[in-house]
Amino acid sequence: MYNVRMKIEVTEQGVIIPKSLFEGVKEVDVRKEEDRIVVVPVPVDDPIFSIGKNPVKGGIPDASSNLDHYLYTGK
Repeated sequence: MYNVRMKIEVTEQGVIIPKSLFEGVKEVDVRKEEDRIVVVPVPVDDPIFSIGKNPVKGGIPDASSNLDHYLYTGK
């Protein structure tokens, strides 16, 4: 790993970060923290990628489309 520091012009579309800085990275998390923009690689084994891969049957056929209703009303 090496440290890189560069200035990048902000255009109307935003900025372009060189792909060479993301070797082996498929997805990044971008967030603003006070006076900084933070770009962090998302791990390939992030659990969010496995959501829905092994669904279970719960007896409620419309649970995914009406989740809020079931959560907040209990019915």
